[in-house]
Amino acid sequence: MIDTIFFDLDGTLLPMDNDIFTKGYFKGLVGKLAPYGYDPKQIVDGVWRGTAAMVKNDGSRPNKDAFWATFEPFIPNWNPAHRALTDTFYSEEFREAKRFTGENPLARPLIDTLKRDGLHVVLATNPLFPANGIETRLNWIGLTSSDFELVTTYENMHYCKPNPKYYTEILEMLGKKPEECLMVGNNTDEDCAAAQAAGMKTILVTDCLINESCTPIETYKNTTFADLYAAIQSCL
Repeated sequence: MIDTIFFDLDGTLLPMDNDIFTKGYFKGLVGKLAPYGYDPKQIVDGVWRGTAAMVKNDGSRPNKDAFWATFEPFIPNWNPAHRALTDTFYSEEFREAKRFTGENPLARPLIDTLKRDGLHVVLATNPLFPANGIETRLNWIGLTSSDFELVTTYENMHYCKPNPKYYTEILEMLGKKPEECLMVGNNTDEDCAAAQAAGMKTILVTDCLINESCTPIETYKNTTFADLYAAIQSCL
């Protein structure tokens, strides 16, 4: 019996176009680091390289370590003390990136209702961000990390979507079986195909659909966010 619901964040609980959001918030990150003599293009390229290293992580180290081990050598004259600047950015300036996302007044009521129903909820966002960056994005939709039994971050995870081992790692952390959990997300590959490969049932939320593999959405149980509660109930 399913008693635990995994939620993706970007494009699921938090409406957004990933490209618009990424380009927008990168400007802020570059603006934070450029005054210290770093080339903006190298910073952006370095972030993408670090992100790729996290996506390819084989479980041997936390995603955070995979990122910095790739990013720092790529940036000429990088000062490791400036990691603190990025921490500050995700706690403070990153808040301004809210303008690159949408509103979702239904997110908080849905999470509260599921918990009142006795279900466990997990924020299974791709762990490419530090915890404070995820906390900031949750705040935009009236939620906090304390609303979830687990929030996946680049500090506490060793894999990323679309690797099915990302989901297996969460299951191990929770002590849950795949058949006890349901993954809800907007990405056919990262949220549905990968979670199903780990043995979980899934629901595809179509409001901000990402379908790079051009998979017929009928392949997966799918719904709009407005009808998500009913779709979840039908899986229990």
